Formats: sequence, structure tokens, C-alpha cells
Amino acid sequence: MTANVAEEKTPAVPVWNDRAVSVSERVDALIGAMTLREKIAQLYGVWVGASDEGGDVAPHQHDMEEAVDLDVLLPAGLGQLTRPFGTAPVDPALGALSLMRSQARIAAENRFGIPALAHEECLAGFAAWGATAYPVPLSWGATFDPVLVRRMAAAIGRDMRAVGVHQGLAPVLDVVRDARWGRVEETIGEDPYLVATIGTAYVQGLESAGIVATLKHFVGYSASRAGRNLAPSSVGPRERADVLLPPFEMAVREGGARSVMHAYTDLDGIPAAADEDLLTGLLRDTWGFDGTVVADYFGIAFLTTLHAIAGDWADAAGAALRAGVDVELPTVKTFGTPLEEAVTDGRVPETLIDRALRRVLTQKTALGLLDADWTPLPPALTGADLDTPDTLRGSIDLDSPANRALARTLAEEAVVLLSNDGILPLTAPRRIALLGPNADEPTAVLGCYSFPQHIGVHHPHSPLGITLPTLRDTLTAEFPDAEFRAVRGTGIDDGDTSGIPEAVRAARDADIAVVVLGDRAGLFGRGTSGEGCDAESLALPGAQQHLLDALLDTGTPLVTVLLAGRPYALGRATDESAAIVQAFFPGEEGTHAIAGILAGRLNPSGRLPVSVPRTPGAQPTTYLGPRLAHANNVSNIDPTPAFPFGHGLTYTTFHWTDLTVDHHEAPTDGEFSLALTIRNTGRRPGTETVQLYLHDPVASVVQPLQRLIGYTRLALDPGQARRLHVTVPADLASFTGRNGQRTTEPGTLELRLASSSTQPHLTTHLTLTGPEHHPDHTRHLHAVFVVGQEPVARA
Repeated sequence: MTANVAEEKTPAVPVWNDRAVSVSERVDALIGAMTLREKIAQLYGVWVGASDEGGDVAPHQHDMEEAVDLDVLLPAGLGQLTRPFGTAPVDPALGALSLMRSQARIAAENRFGIPALAHEECLAGFAAWGATAYPVPLSWGATFDPVLVRRMAAAIGRDMRAVGVHQGLAPVLDVVRDARWGRVEETIGEDPYLVATIGTAYVQGLESAGIVATLKHFVGYSASRAGRNLAPSSVGPRERADVLLPPFEMAVREGGARSVMHAYTDLDGIPAAADEDLLTGLLRDTWGFDGTVVADYFGIAFLTTLHAIAGDWADAAGAALRAGVDVELPTVKTFGTPLEEAVTDGRVPETLIDRALRRVLTQKTALGLLDADWTPLPPALTGADLDTPDTLRGSIDLDSPANRALARTLAEEAVVLLSNDGILPLTAPRRIALLGPNADEPTAVLGCYSFPQHIGVHHPHSPLGITLPTLRDTLTAEFPDAEFRAVRGTGIDDGDTSGIPEAVRAARDADIAVVVLGDRAGLFGRGTSGEGCDAESLALPGAQQHLLDALLDTGTPLVTVLLAGRPYALGRATDESAAIVQAFFPGEEGTHAIAGILAGRLNPSGRLPVSVPRTPGAQPTTYLGPRLAHANNVSNIDPTPAFPFGHGLTYTTFHWTDLTVDHHEAPTDGEFSLALTIRNTGRRPGTETVQLYLHDPVASVVQPLQRLIGYTRLALDPGQARRLHVTVPADLASFTGRNGQRTTEPGTLELRLASSSTQPHLTTHLTLTGPEHHPDHTRHLHAVFVVGQEPVARA
């Protein structure tokens, strides 16, 4: 009798909450129990902002959308919470408390107790107030260091997970095709292999912390005409397959990414959000991706308002669902009442709802959000006094000393020394003129998706939340005995030349002049770099070139420093500056890195992830161009860059010798084995970035003159040498042939071991034999580099 009473008082755990049941069974049972409205509710998000008092989140009113009433929506459930931390400045602990209380409310108000999945931006760090601002992705590319980027992403992911976030909207895997595009700073570079390897490392780091990584923007966004944001993309099938898709393929295969975001743009008239061949045929059926596809913000509505392939919101929702989009972000629009009505009247089959819902619920199950013992309490608030919110303020540190140390290491590896006539490192200069609009500007190191530049600018009375030393601060610390005179000269883009004479006088009175130029990150015209901040040419914004030329005329040795989001043509300075240092928005510790390199405390090791143009108008162009894209006698325009992809100087010298090849012939499905010796022949420690390029002299379709197929960083002490062994699969020579199929053709290849795309040190010719080979999506993607365990005898 007692046992029976106990059984009656202990309700059975619903199948969908039972971890002992398989995920598929749990999901199927839940779908079977839901109404149409409850199903659809899991397929959209709501844009919210956390409360700085620790209360519930409040809907964010965006000028592109109508107001949202949570009281009306929540009884049916909610799929996602959009940017609870990244909408307004909120103390991290109170933001975590606000999110926790909101999740408890969401779970309590729907029949099945399902919480929302919370997502945030994390392009260059967790985009929350007070969180570490790491270098932007273009700086990640400049490191050529996937291991370090993986560490950074894991740290970002841990901070996000600690406060209750589940998904991060990064990395950007768009390959730069036109440097005028405003979002170049968000990309990793102009080479698909570099983008793929660095981006995949970021995915691995984020996913290792339990955060769902989101690959974006799938695909073609960066190939827009004239570099204009959201402009149509004129891309052929081979460029798409061989340049734009490889980073996404690697991040799916090797990174374990669990989400993909469609691009805004259309390719040849087909918007990505409505491209079934792309989002289902290639991504899922061929590559085997089994995660969720989420909409770029407002992207489904754009099928009606911008692309005009859908007559109303319901048609747009149906087109996106058919293509394979599972979740509408940032807030409910087309996937709300319009979609429900379209299913009811038969325009959209409910099977499409169920397909997307199964993917969403599978992901929520994997995150533990459907477990019977799920709790909204985030790890960072464990043991905290949740009843007195004010005591929590300041208790969560999203910019820890460990984070800042990691940010500094990344910045140190990312700064690129473009030229140096011997003036660097500076040796105890007595008088330094510090000039230019970015010399004393704290936010000059930040990209457009950093919290201060993305959100903080709308809250001018709120503190930055992080410490941002200017280059003036860090140089003063590096040279405490020097006399500094700082003159702005001109603004970033105001065109004001009235301050240039004073800057010229300061330079003439100095032993060394350091001019700090570049960009101001922002969005949609508020900056010179960033989303919607496209450039008409690659000339320096505003009157900066006038300032630069005037300083060159003084005769005082001039060190030019760029804090920018894209490469710029520098005119005379390319040849006349005593030294040029390029930093792509290097984050909160970036000025320490630059000052350390100028002073010689650090050895520069960054390499260019994008070419630096010689002239401002020869766009679009990248090093990946075929023969006719390079300088020739059939056009008067010379696109040869001032500094090529992969370029970067150090404070030492390296000698490359003793190239050996095990066999100069291999079958089209085989591999080659190479070895070489690299010695540091200078007096300082240094890091050489060994780059492996492939040149295919004759192919059945036009090929780039060369392309990167592998790289590694090699740190050597003075006099030290190491033997480097390289295995090169023949699959790396494959490309998309005339019939649209990937092929490896027999014939002669040239492999170049180089320190940049224009500086080969050792070259060998190899031959592929046998029939054409057709590798698929399981092909080898990497050359393997192995450094000899014991150093070769020192000189």
C-alpha cells in the first residue's frame, strides 16, 4: 500500500525530459505533443536587453521591427533570446541574474518547461560590457597561429557559458575579395586556406567551452560588387567552390560547428536565405552538417523587402524553411503569425516546421535545456546571494588578468612590420613627436563589433568597462626618459588640415616622428571601417595622406603606424617612411604590443593576411588572381601590391637551405614528402612563418598563379637551425574542373617554400602521374609540417 501511494505521488518524468532515453526519441515525443503555435515558437528569437538591476530581460525595440509583447508570446514558448548582454551596458553579474530570472520565467510559462537558447556576438571577444576586447579576426589571420586562436576562442567561450549564454555568432569565414568592403576587419584574410585553418581553430575553441559556434556568412557576402554591403555578388561556380566555400567546409568537417548563418546577399539572383541547393543540398546532404541554420538578422524579411522574391511575410518564411533555414533572428517577424497562417491555409506544409523544429530541439537537448534537472542558474552565480542584487555588482570579471595576457600575446603576434630601413627598434630617442589622429585615441584599437564601438557609442555617459591605454600611454612607458610632443594634425575623416602645420613643426623639432593613422570602427556610416562602412577607394580616409606627405617633407625620420580595419595605400610613405607598422585593430592590449615592437622589447612576427595596395584604385584584387589579374602589357593599370600577402619583417634574418624531396613523382591520389633546413642567422631570437605555395603551370581551367596550401610558425634562437619535414597530399592540387567536379589532374606542379607570396626561398618541381582523380568532401585538406625533435648544430 505504501509503495502504491509513493508511485502515485511521484509523477513520471516526461519522455522529453528523460536523459535515459535517446535524443531522437525525446525530440520525437516532444514534437508529437506540441501544437502548431508551440512548434513555431521554438523557431524564432526575441531581441532583449538584460536589466541592470537584475530583473527580467526587456524586449529591445529595434527600428526595423514592431514591438514585442512577451506576455503574449511566452505561453507558447520561445526559441532564442537575442543578445541579452550585448544590447546595453549591464554589469555582468546583474546581467547573468537577469538572464537567469528570464529563463525561469520562460520555462515556467510554457507547457513543456523549455527555456530559450541565449546567443551573443563574439566576433572579437564576448560583446558584453566589461568583457575582454581581443584583436579583430584580421589580426588573427596576421598571427598565422591557429593554436593561439583556439586558446582565445576557448577563453571567450568559457566567459559566455559562465553567465548563461549558449551560442556565439562567430566566426566570420568570408574570404576577402575586395578590400573596400567595410567588413574586411571582421574577416581573417584573402586566402581561403588561411581563413579555413584560423576559423576552424576558433570554432574548436568556442565549441570546447560548450558554446555553439555559428559560421557566417554562408556564402558569398564578401564578394559583393564594388565592395558595397549587401550588394549582389557576381561569383561563378568555380570561384564559389574553390575560394568561398573551403573555410566553411573545413569548419564543418574539422571544427564541429553546430550552427551556420546564411548570408544576406544573392549569388546570380538566388538569395542565400532561399537557396535550397546551398543550405540543404551542399551543407547537409553532401557535407553532413546536422546542426541548425539561423537567419542573419532580418534576413528572411529581406526576401520580401530587398530581394523581392517573396510577395509577403508568409511567402518569405516558406521560402526560407524550404531552403533549410531553421531559426528566424533576431526577433519574431515572418516566423510568427504569418507562418502559422500559411501552414493553416496550406501554403507551407507542417512537415517543414517539424524538420526545423527537430534540429532546434535536438540542439537544445544536447545543451541540457530539456533535462529534468535543468536549472537556469549559470555557473558564475553559483553560491551567490541572489536575493540582494546590489551585492552582486562587480562580482563577475569578464576581463581577467589571464584574458588580458592572452589578448596581449595575440596582439604581439599580429602586429606586422611592413618596412624598416634600420631605424627600428628605436634606441633611446631623446625627442619624439607623436602625431596623427590615432596616437592618443583609446578606442583606436577596437573593431566595430567590440562592445564600446558597437553598443557603448549609444551610451556616451557609461564608462568603457575596460582599460584602453593609448599608444601615447604605452610609448611613454617604454621611453620614460624621452620628451614627447603630441599633435593630432587631422581627424580620421573630417578632412581638417588646420592642424597639419603644428604637426610639421613638432616633427622638425624631434629626433623621431611617429605618426599614427588609420580608421575609426563603426556601423552604417558612423565609422570608416565596419559593417556598412564601405570605402570608395583604398586611400587613407580624410586628410590623413596630406598629413603623412607633409611629415615626410620635414626630413625627420618618420615611423608610420596604422591602426586600421583594412589595408590602405600609403602613397609616398611606402618608399619614404623610415618604417611602417601595420596593426589591424589589435584589441585592448594592442598598444602595448606596438610600443614593445617599436622599442625592441618584442620581436615582430606578424604576417599580412591581406595585400597592402600600392595605389588606392586598383580594386578589387588579391594575390589569388590568375595571370591576367596581375601586371601585364594589355592594361595600363598595375595592381601589384606595395606589400604582398604573407609579408612581414623581423629583427633577425633566416637562411633556408637543403631542400630534399623523397620522390619527384606521385600518383594523383598520392602524396609528396619534402624536407628543408631553416637557420636563424641573426643576433636576435625570431619567428619565421614558413609558407607553402602551389603553382599549377597548365590546367584545364584558369588557375591563380599560386595559392597557399600550408604554413607553420618556426621560432628560432640566434644561430639555431631546425629541419622541417612536410608531407603534401596530392588532393591539395585539386580544383573544380570544367564539369563542376573536383579533380586532381596529372602533370607538373611547382611547390614554393616562401616567407611571403612574392618571396620564395626554395622551389621544387613535382609530377602527378596516372589518371585524373576526383576527390570528394572527405579529401585531405592539409599539408603536414613536422619540426625535427633535435635542432641541427648551431653555426
